[in-house]
Amino acid sequence: MPPAARETAQRGGAGKGAFTLKIVYFSPNDTTRTVTEAAAAAMEPGGERVDLLKAPLTEDLSVGAEEMLVVGMPVYAGRIPALCLSSLAHLKGNGGPAAAIAVYGNRDYDDALLELTDLLEAQGFRVVGAGAFIAKHSIFPTVAANRPDEKDMEAIAAFGRECQARRSLFSDSHPGQILVKGNRPYKKPGSGSFRPTGDKSCTSCGACAAICPTRSINPAEPTKTNEDTCIACAACIRVCPTGSRAFRGPVYQTARKAFELKCAAYRLPEAFYRA
Repeated sequence: MPPAARETAQRGGAGKGAFTLKIVYFSPNDTTRTVTEAAAAAMEPGGERVDLLKAPLTEDLSVGAEEMLVVGMPVYAGRIPALCLSSLAHLKGNGGPAAAIAVYGNRDYDDALLELTDLLEAQGFRVVGAGAFIAKHSIFPTVAANRPDEKDMEAIAAFGRECQARRSLFSDSHPGQILVKGNRPYKKPGSGSFRPTGDKSCTSCGACAAICPTRSINPAEPTKTNEDTCIACAACIRVCPTGSRAFRGPVYQTARKAFELKCAAYRLPEAFYRA
């Protein structure tokens, strides 16, 4: 894996009782990374980072029984991104603990957290905690615009501490069980109705094409977007230096206003733990 996609930070607290973190996330808008890193920091400083936006996993990543895996995924239409499924399938547990994190834009996380928990359990992890946290919506960024806020960060840290406390409580003879909100079968994935495009302020710098995880932007025509492959993750909007790329158009503006009204209520984080 390229060094840019997988980094190892200095780990503090080495010695008796210390353990190693592996932190995996897909974070086009940087909010899932923020939430996942904050939860991990409450467990242990440092650890190995795997950034699936920069480079998907193409080889198995084995996590030892004494290590903790922390996985953060954004929620797209109530599911984890289909684009990430092949990468997540390369995570191999050995009966060790994992924390599952879903980050959503204040509408609902539906079946995403359950889906991620089921996936990790099926691959040999014991999910000791599963948390759903709120962040700025990627398509309608006026919704939950200032989240995660201070209260969210406190809840995220508390989640991390609780996961750490539970990491060694279970064994093969006492595996425990975690019950996470959601439904099986999972809801049918949605495709979304809006795709970002560029305008005349585009300088053809290529940043959007370089960051796009589905290669939906042609560097030769960076104001356009392949609507068939774009997943509306908005990574291109985040990195555009001129603000050229955005969701736009009268239909989008109408939908944005309706979504703002529908999702105006302040939703609280939710956490579930193995017992």
